[in-house]
Amino acid sequence: MRHTTVGAYEAKTHLSGLLDKVAQGERVTITKHGVPVALLVPVAESSRPDPREAIARLKAFRHGRLLGDGGLRDLVEEGRRF
Repeated sequence: MRHTTVGAYEAKTHLSGLLDKVAQGERVTITKHGVPVALLVPVAESSRPDPREAIARLKAFRHGRLLGDGGLRDLVEEGRRF
């Protein structure tokens, strides 16, 4: 797998081309004053969880938990006060 390093200015001015390279499997490190600050990687390499797995974990988390005395409507109204 190829790996490219570019400065922040070049990344800004050539973002479309860099995204094309990343879509083809290349990794791109973006630096600021020579210090790496970001990494562009293809989506297949990212650690993005499967949405179905996230939903299943949320359902398992909420099992047996209560919203409190008032319920969902009271919590929504409380959130609107801030």
